[in-house]
Parts: sequence; C-alpha cells; structure tokens
Amino acid sequence: MAAGGSASRRAQEARRQERLLRQQWQAARRQAQRWEAASEGEQCVAAKLLFLTARGWRLLVDRRWPGTRAGNVDMLLIGPGGVFVLDVKNWRAAPETANGKLCAAGEPRDEHVTKLLAVTKAAEGAVASLGMSPVAVQPFMVFAGHGVDARLGRVRLLGEREVAPALLRERCRLRPESVRAIADHLDRVFPEYEGSSVAQDDWGTGERGPGERDQGKQNPGERDMGGAGASRAAGTAAVAEPPPDDGLFDLDGLREAALEEALRAPIEQWMTFLHPDQVALVRRNWAGPARISGPAGTGKTVVGLHRTARLAQRTTGRVLYVTFANNLPRVQATFLRTMSPAVADRVDFRSLHSFAREFLHEHGVPVRLHREKALTAFNRAWSRVGRGSCLTEIDPSDRYWKEEIDHVIKGRGITSFEEYANVPRRRRRAALRRPHREAVWRLYEAYESLRTERGVHDFNDVLSLALAEARRRGGQHPYAAVVVDEVQDLTLVGVRLLHTLVGDVPNGLLLVGDGQQAVYPGGFRLTDAGIDIRGDRSQVLRTNYRNSKEILEAALAVVADDTFEDIDGLRTPGRRDVDLTYHDGQVIRVCKPTPAGHDQALLEALRALSPSARADAAVLCPSLRAIGHYQRLLEGAGIPVCLLDQYDGHPVEAVKLGSYLRAKGLEFKRVYLPEHDAAVTRPPTTRPPRPPRPETADERDALARSRLFVAMTRARDLLWLGRVHS
Repeated sequence: MAAGGSASRRAQEARRQERLLRQQWQAARRQAQRWEAASEGEQCVAAKLLFLTARGWRLLVDRRWPGTRAGNVDMLLIGPGGVFVLDVKNWRAAPETANGKLCAAGEPRDEHVTKLLAVTKAAEGAVASLGMSPVAVQPFMVFAGHGVDARLGRVRLLGEREVAPALLRERCRLRPESVRAIADHLDRVFPEYEGSSVAQDDWGTGERGPGERDQGKQNPGERDMGGAGASRAAGTAAVAEPPPDDGLFDLDGLREAALEEALRAPIEQWMTFLHPDQVALVRRNWAGPARISGPAGTGKTVVGLHRTARLAQRTTGRVLYVTFANNLPRVQATFLRTMSPAVADRVDFRSLHSFAREFLHEHGVPVRLHREKALTAFNRAWSRVGRGSCLTEIDPSDRYWKEEIDHVIKGRGITSFEEYANVPRRRRRAALRRPHREAVWRLYEAYESLRTERGVHDFNDVLSLALAEARRRGGQHPYAAVVVDEVQDLTLVGVRLLHTLVGDVPNGLLLVGDGQQAVYPGGFRLTDAGIDIRGDRSQVLRTNYRNSKEILEAALAVVADDTFEDIDGLRTPGRRDVDLTYHDGQVIRVCKPTPAGHDQALLEALRALSPSARADAAVLCPSLRAIGHYQRLLEGAGIPVCLLDQYDGHPVEAVKLGSYLRAKGLEFKRVYLPEHDAAVTRPPTTRPPRPPRPETADERDALARSRLFVAMTRARDLLWLGRVHS
C-alpha cells in the first residue's frame, strides 16, 4: 500500500459524506418550502427535522390528538434514539426559564408545557402497548429563530439549530425495523388531518436514504416536513395507499423482534430490556408503599430501574435507589444512564451503608466506623463471657453468635433483653431456650461495653444512628421516592430507615426482592417495619425472561427441599412454578478427579470464547480465597479479568470474576461455577457415619444452597458446573 493511501481514502470518504449531507439538506429544504402556510422560521425547523429522515428517522406531522375534539400534535419523531414528541414554537421573544417556570418577554407560558406533557402521556400509552418503556418517550419544545438548550423538568427546550444535533446524539435504542413498526403504530393512534400528507421527494442522491422505503410504500400522513402552523397545508401532494401488512407491524411480531434484538446485544443492553407484561408496573400509580417480588429471572431489577427513571421524570425531588451490595449501585447507575440519560443526574444510587454514612455526615452526626476495632471488641467479649458459656452446646464457633448479634439483636434494633427473649428469630433454625438467650445477651452487653470503650461504631450502629436522625428530622428529606432492590438482604433497621425518608406517600417507597434469594442470616417481616402493603400494592412476577428450562431446573434442584419465609410472612416451597420465555440455554457439567484437571477444563472452556463472548461471561466463586486463586489462574493464562468489585456496567472484553454475593442483581450470558458444590455439604459416603453435627449446620447449609442458587440463576445462555471428585 502506498504511503498515505489510507489517509487518502478517508479523505475521499469524508468528501463523499459531505456531498451526501449537502444533497440531503437541500432536498429537505425544498420539501419544507412547500409549506405555504408555515413561516420561514418554521420551515427552517421543518427542514432540519426532515434532514433526519434520510438518516433512519421517521417524522409524523400535525396529527390529531386522540381523546380530544380539536387538539393536535405538531410532530412525532421516531428514530434510533427513541420516540420524541415535538412542539414547535415561533415566538418573537426568546424563551426564559426561572424557578421552574416558562416565560417569554416576561409573560408566563406554562400552559404550553402542560399541553406538551399531556400529549407525551398519550404517546407513552401508545408505545407501552408495544412493550416499549415509557422512559423512551421524550418531550421537546423547539423554538424557531432562537438558540437555546435547556431543560424544564422533563421537557427539553431547543433552538432550531440545536434540535437536530441533540437528536443525533441520542443513544441508539431501536433497530430500523423497530423504528418502522413503531412509526406505523403511532400513525394509526395519532391519525392525520385530511389532505395534510406530502409525498416523499427525491433526495437528489440517486439512492434511497437509510430511512426511506420503496416507492408507493410511504404511510399516509407521514410527512418529510414539519412545523407548527403548517397544519392542513397545500394539498398538492398525492396521498399514498396504506402499506400491506407484511408481518412487521403486528404487536406480537414487534415484541418478538425486540426480544431477539436484546438477546443479540451485549448483556449490559439486555439488562435494560423491558418486556411488555412489565410495562404496567412501571407506569402504575400506587397509593402508598409497594412491593415487587417473584422468582429469580423474572425481571424485578429491570422493572425497578425503569420505574426509577419514570419517577425521576415525574417528580420534582430526587429519587434514591438503594441496595445492600456495594458494587451493584455503580452498575445500575450505568444501566439507567443507558436507558434514560435525561434523568440520570436526578437519581442517587447508593449502597445502604454508604447512604447512611453520607446522611449522617451531611447532618453533622459524628461516626467512627472501624470494622477491625469493632471485631477485636467482639473477640474479647467472646473470650470473656462466650467461650465458656452454654452457647457452645449449640455451636462452638463465635461466628454464629456474631451473626446473632448483628442480624437479630442490632439488625432489628432490639435494646432490651425481654424484647430479645420473645422475638422470632427469622431464618435462624437452631432453637434457643431462655438460658441460651440470656447467654447471648450477656455476650452482646460485653461487646457493646468494649466497643464503646474504644469509641468506635460497627455497621449496625451507622444504620441505627441514621434512623434516629431521620426520625428527628421528620419529613425534612430531599427524596420524593425511594426504590430498594434486593430488599430481603437488608436488616429491619435498614428498611425502617428508608421507609422514614418518604413515609407512606403515594409512589414513595418501592421494595423489590425475593425471599428465596436471601444470602444473609436473619430476617424480618414488612409488618415489623410498620410497612402496610395492601391489595394490588404487592405484585408478583411469574414469567422468567432470563433462564432456559435446563438452567432453571439445575438451579431449582439445589433448593427444591428448602421452604422459605418471605418478608410478607408467607411460607413458600423451594420449587415454584414459573412461565418460561427462553429455551436455548445449556448446562455443562464437568467432573475431574483432581483440582488441576478441573482448572484446566475451565481454562479450555474460556479460551474457546471470542473476546466479545468473554465480555458476557462470568466466573463466580463462593469465597474470597477462591476468587484470588482463579484470578491468578486466568491472568496467568492470558485471559483478561474484570473483578466484579470494579465492574461498573460498561461493556468490557474481559471475563467477570467475583463472589456469589457480588453477582446478585446481575446477569451474564455465560456463567462458570468452578467447584460449585464445595461449599455445600454432601451426604456422607463412608461408614460409620460422621459425628453429630451442630444444630446450626443445617442453617449454614441452607444458606450455602441459597447462595449457590443465586449464582446459578445469573446464567442466561450457558451454565458451566465444575466439580472435583475422585
């Protein structure tokens, strides 16, 4: 290749694109000038929007507003970036925004914003019937003859020069066939005015643009021009016949196409996919706190994210999205920016404890969180009053009793022995008689005394201090709504804290989670937190959109015999019936006689993946020690690794690596579980039988099975189960 050949070709391509853009713009300008009833400013706006139709967009102009007698919609623009409702203004004075109000020349113009939002609501209802999330419908107010780029709540204000670049910068959400189908659907929902159609003009390129269709197949009423005031303009253009039904315009076909598109996309885009059956939950108005539950794979987190975006669109305050894990808020924030970038800066994503610490810092409440010193205080308390007590009859390990204090006593906010003596120990199977509870209480008091002497707090103290401060401040909180994901993993004090921030206001608190996927000891009921969810404010999702039958059956086999108590107090069997929508998954079981052989099989499976396939793969482990081992193994073999603790939701061509706990709330096309059964107690295979196990062993085993179940159900397309067995 001659020197500079590549640069020369790029320059030629740039000049060709420049000519094409110039021709497309001139054609759009000619179309707009046919609007005799439109002002010159409106023709300029129309030309800039018509320019987009040669680049994959569809424009519907001057449409009837369904449900009104004479209302009209200036423009509906459908393209790769979503659906946009446009209200075009030709004001002499420039628009101004102050204190959340719209003005021009000192005169209030808020009625225009109110109308645009009402039209947008109608468009949201139309696209919702197609399974499209309402957050993908955006209202724009476009001003001819002015330069502006501002926001007024949901509404974006743009000048005639700013509108086209803003639309082109929108993140790609829709494929061309989806754009066409949605445009045809909106064409029917928002019918044309008689005689308002304009035929497609020749773009002057000798080729059809990416948004054009064959001659004679343009929709009636779909114009390649736009602008307010141009309604029922010159009717010199012929009205084309309606297109034949080619199978792309029916609702079921579009829904299937959207699902197939999401399956092909990177897993990060799949996480933002919303099934039509879930749209109603995103748009619903609830009179108070609400809950969304359902088995693994039913899309609870996805619904929660879309609901968060919608609340951010429709409230004046901020929205708080909280979960227990530290890594998940970072990932979910990325997903929401992908779905609805316009409202992303109005949502705070936090882990429960990071939020509580920030809350206390903002209000001047001192906190000295020191995990190591607090743990030292407990170890000394155990040595003094625990190790020689009757507690060792039940479990000689101090870990069990540390969990008892963390999750049952401090996690529930218990401050007196009599309260502890009578409290139900949810998700704790070992029975404690009164002498044992007295011994636990002595251990708790010794720990609190030593911790206080050292002047440090533990994680439970942070939540208790935040709850006390939130109650002291009453309703003086910045949040209009709080969405809680994986609510079953929170403590009772944590749930009370979040409830206090918004109380029982309509649409204020949404709890998302499933008791079967609880991965921490202890538990609570919503009634313990003072949360009353009545009637339809408790919704259960029953369709699995993630796992194939083979993957789900393998996961359910692990927990089939483990009944669980959900946070609503209901006892539920481990095997629950769900409807499946995905059937192409695969379970691969690998059993090797040695750890080295097992690890070699894992490496071979990962090496066989392309870089893009590795980006959608995860190796999940039950312990930090195992994570360290497999990080060294994979990196030593030249396989890129991204630790889940560092993963932020952006696609990266590296295998994700982390614990079962850090994988909660996430999904991957391929999941690899090396030595997956190592943490789950196996039945004895030798005689005589093993010595009697502590009462708490069954409890630990059930918790280990629940964690393994969570890890297995992260897989969408492939589940690789490794095992070492001689």
